Amino acid sequence: MGAAAAPSAVINLPEILDLKAATALQADLLRCRGEDLVLDASDVRRLGGQCLQILLAARQTWLTHGHTFRVSNASEAFQQNLKIFGADLPGEDQRP
Repeated sequence: MGAAAAPSAVINLPEILDLKAATALQADLLRCRGEDLVLDASDVRRLGGQCLQILLAARQTWLTHGHTFRVSNASEAFQQNLKIFGADLPGEDQRP
């Protein structure tokens, strides 16, 4: 029998990811360190630069440590905000 796959941690991103949300987002991510991670972006209406930087740094950290980092259910606004910044947070599983 093989080992069971570790369940993924899930973070439901808030509607507004601005400077005010950055501290809480960072805390949520730190609580999930060491686990595969799924970010549910279905409710996001606005993504600011500070939170984008936190998400990009988190993705790099997760991938460097061999864990999955995935965005699911990305809202249209979330996708558009990423395009405006010229950033990419792929929806499919990302592993090194």
